[in-house]
Amino acid sequence: MPKSNLYEIIDQNQQDLTQMSDTIWEYAEIAMQEQRSAKLQREFLQSRGFTIKDVPNVPTAFIAEFGSGKPIIGLLGEYDALGGLSQKVSATREARDEGEDAGHGCGHNLLGVGCVGAAIALKEIMEKDKTPGTIRYYGCPAEETLAGKVLMAKEKVFDDLDAAISWHAAQMNAVWGCSFLAVNSIKFRFKGIPAHAAAAPHTGRCALDAVELMNVGANFLREHVIEKARIHYCITNGGQAPNTVPADAEVWYFVRAPKRKHVKEITERLMKVALGASIMTETTMSHELLAGCYDIISNKTLSDVMHANMEEVDPPKFDESDFAFAREIKAHIPKEDSDKVMEVYFAPEHVLEMDLCDEIVRTNDRDKIMAGSIDSGDVSYITPFAQITAAAWPVGSAAHTWTSCACSAHSIGHKAMLFAAKTMAGTIYDLLHDPEKLKEARAEFEKTLGDFKYISPFDE
Repeated sequence: MPKSNLYEIIDQNQQDLTQMSDTIWEYAEIAMQEQRSAKLQREFLQSRGFTIKDVPNVPTAFIAEFGSGKPIIGLLGEYDALGGLSQKVSATREARDEGEDAGHGCGHNLLGVGCVGAAIALKEIMEKDKTPGTIRYYGCPAEETLAGKVLMAKEKVFDDLDAAISWHAAQMNAVWGCSFLAVNSIKFRFKGIPAHAAAAPHTGRCALDAVELMNVGANFLREHVIEKARIHYCITNGGQAPNTVPADAEVWYFVRAPKRKHVKEITERLMKVALGASIMTETTMSHELLAGCYDIISNKTLSDVMHANMEEVDPPKFDESDFAFAREIKAHIPKEDSDKVMEVYFAPEHVLEMDLCDEIVRTNDRDKIMAGSIDSGDVSYITPFAQITAAAWPVGSAAHTWTSCACSAHSIGHKAMLFAAKTMAGTIYDLLHDPEKLKEARAEFEKTLGDFKYISPFDE
């Protein structure tokens, strides 16, 4: 059957997909609490004939599979929300309901469902054409804490893939050719001896002193790491009252850098800073790696196939009500801030003047680094990987804000999701029918990695 049939199937399922994305938007479940969001997708895919598998040790993750044999191609979906971003589908900032805290300010309600749409269309065509191969939808939790896919990778669920693709809500329709920063998320805990801060401070050993000395040391360390590295922290426990020497204190650090090896090196130095602080204060130190992820390897071969499919599908067709809503949203964003947001995404100059991006954009982002982190990087070190963005938000609207949250349940977001679903379905269709293209992607992947073998950040 022709590839255009894929697009028709997605259009025929538009109502179900849109309703599912809006329901997940309403659920707004944060990392590792996405029980209802995952269940909704699991049950939908199971009703469409997919085999559902759990992922060991990751309760809100799952795999939906159809087909058999090689090639095996994966679609990576997400569905976790962000705390503090409750928002109505409104062009003004307004929480949904009292007590509702979380919201989908990164469009993950769209992301997973778009992949689901691609999967069901591919299954129907593969059944009719008796196309060999296997497609998998990976329901991935906890991207916002940079842990979901890393924990799944630790369970080796991506190891037999021939390729993996994904997409993300954003402000443009483009292939993401850039990398992202690798990261470690670590909590350092210090234990001391409590004492009365006025009557007998000499008998205590202050855990908060250790935290503050560690932070001083970390701030001096900043001068002696590579230029593109970032070290962030916040004190999560500084004691209970000023008249008591704190016996327990905690500080939470993010270490980011362009490559995983840089993060590992800086983390080792930061550990020494923490140990030094504990020695100076005669406290004990422990640490916990909450999450860690790799930078991204964007496979150019797969990226080119995705770009060709974006052009074949054509960009989302926004109507006047979409443009009007976008203009209302943009009225809250100063032009200077809007331009700065788009610089981060390597947007061409002409895009900055748009309200909604309704064209396919080529960005000059290959070999560049996005100033953020995503957990798909681990998958990109296991199998060839590529991803696109689709214009689900107005130009200049930043991720993790009320404006992106409002648009993620608006028709703007719905149209971007369906466009992404068609692009991904077309991409996988091409890969299933062109084994040489998959071989080319694998050869590029192996040339890039050389002798490198993936090791989970949790096992370093």
